[in-house]
Amino acid sequence: MFKYILEGAGNINWMAIASLLTFMAVFLVSAVMAFRSQPAFIDKMANMPLDDSTPSFNAENDRHEK
Repeated sequence: MFKYILEGAGNINWMAIASLLTFMAVFLVSAVMAFRSQPAFIDKMANMPLDDSTPSFNAENDRHEK
């Protein structure tokens, strides 16, 4: 089946096929990692930008000129 699709697509070189396979491999690995991660970890990472319990900078340590 893939042979007929590639034949019908025209002059596709090996670089196009290699990049497609690389993209699919990275996409599948990231999808599997996303679905296998723990819900508690996902909630922690989702709330991290809104969490004010551990400030990264305060007025004494901020040496940037204003």
